[in-house]
Amino acid sequence: MNRGGITGSALRKAGLFYFVWVMFSYCTGGPFGLEDMVTTAGPGMTLLYLLFLPLFWCIPVSLVAAELTTAMPVEGGFYRWVRAAFGDFWGFLAGWWNWSASFLLGGVYAVLFTDYLKFWFPGIIGWKHYLVSVGLIALITYVNVRGIQLVGKFATALEIFILLPILGLVIIGLAKWHHNPFLPVVPPHKPVFQVFGVGLALGLWLYSGYEQLSTVAEEVENPQRSYPFALAIVVPLSIATYFLPTLTSLAALGNWQDWHTGFFSNAAQLLGGSWMGLWMTISAMLTNVALLNSTVLTSTRMPFAMAEDGYLPATLIARHPRFGTPWIAILVSAAIYAMLAFQTLTRLITIYNWLRAATTILTVLAVWGLRRKKPEMHRPLVVPGRRLGLYYVVLAPIAMSLLALLGSDSFTWHWAPFAIVLGPAAYGIDHVFRRRRPLVSSSTASS
Repeated sequence: MNRGGITGSALRKAGLFYFVWVMFSYCTGGPFGLEDMVTTAGPGMTLLYLLFLPLFWCIPVSLVAAELTTAMPVEGGFYRWVRAAFGDFWGFLAGWWNWSASFLLGGVYAVLFTDYLKFWFPGIIGWKHYLVSVGLIALITYVNVRGIQLVGKFATALEIFILLPILGLVIIGLAKWHHNPFLPVVPPHKPVFQVFGVGLALGLWLYSGYEQLSTVAEEVENPQRSYPFALAIVVPLSIATYFLPTLTSLAALGNWQDWHTGFFSNAAQLLGGSWMGLWMTISAMLTNVALLNSTVLTSTRMPFAMAEDGYLPATLIARHPRFGTPWIAILVSAAIYAMLAFQTLTRLITIYNWLRAATTILTVLAVWGLRRKKPEMHRPLVVPGRRLGLYYVVLAPIAMSLLALLGSDSFTWHWAPFAIVLGPAAYGIDHVFRRRRPLVSSSTASS
C-alpha cells in the first residue's frame, strides 16, 4: 500500500531487539518519578502497588494489545481497533484523547531534563531554560524523522546507561539490608482512601502505555511475533525496574519520610558514594530524554493515521521521501510540545491520567467488540482463559481506571472533564467540515 508516496517496503523497520528497548523506554524508562509515592502512600503500600498493580492494569492491557496487534498490525494501532469495533465516533475519541494526552507530557519531559541540567549550570533559567528545552525537542524530532531504527538504537543506548547504576544500587542495597522495607504500610494519621487514591493514580501512571507501541506496528519487522514477544520481556522488566531499587533502598536506609522527587540520586550517593550519586543523577536526566524520544515516536503516528482516515488535514499524511516517516505529523506534534515546554509535571499528570484512562477503557473494550463484530477475524494470539479471560482483561483495567478517577483532587475534577469533553466537541467540528471535503485516500496522497 502506498502512503504519502512511500511504499510500505521502503520503510526502515525496527527488529525485535531495538523494539524491546523502544517499548521499555516509553512504558518505564527508569524508576525515577515514583519517589513521592513512598511518602504519600507509605513504603509498604508503595511496594504492594508496584508488585501487584500490574495484575489489574498493565498485564491485562498487554494481553489485549497482543491479541489485537497480531490480528490488526496497522499504523495507528488501538485507534483503528476501536474504530473497527465501535465506529467512527469512538475511534475518533480514542485517537484524539491519546494525542491530547501526549501534549501534556511531551514538553514536560524536556523541562524536567533541563531542570536536572541546572544542577551543573544554575544559570539556565528563564528564556535560557526554555531554549534548552526546545533544543532537546528539536534534537529528538530529528532522530524521529530519521525513523524507528535510529529511535531504537538511541533508546537502547540510553536505557543501558540508565539501568547500570540502578542495578548497582540494588546490589549495594541488598548488601546493606538493615530495615523492614514494608513498614509502615501506610503513613500514620492519614485517611486510608486518600493514601489509596494518590498511590493508585501514581501507580497507574507508572504502568501505563503498553498498548501505545501498537501505533507503529507497520514499522516493526514481523509485528505479529515481535509485539507479544516484546511485551513478554518488557512487562516483567518494568516491574523489576520499579520494585527492586525501591525495595533495596528502603531496606538499606529506612528513611521513607525523606523520599521525594529525585531521591534515588540521594540513595545512590548515601549507599555508593558521590560518583554513584552523580551517575544516578545523569541517568535520571537521560530518562526524560528516553521518555520524550519514545513519546514522539508513538504519539505522532496517531495524527498521521487519523489524517489518513480523513479526520485531520491531508498534509499530515506526507511521508519523508528518504526515511518513510510521517515527518509533517512529527513536526506538528513537536511544535506543540515546544509551545508547552514552560509547563511542569505538577497536576498535569492527573489530567493526563483521565485522558489515558479513557483511551485505555476504549482499547480493552475493543477486544470484546471485535470478537462480537468480527468473530471470523484471524487471531494468531488470543487472550487465554476464553470468556473468563476476556472478562478479566476488560473489567480489571476499567475498575482500576474508575477507582483512580474517584480519587482525583478538586483541581483535576475541575479541568479533566473539560479535557475529556473536548474530544466530542472536536468530532462535531470535524464532522461539519468533513462533509464538505472528500476523504483522502492513502493511495492518492502525495508527500
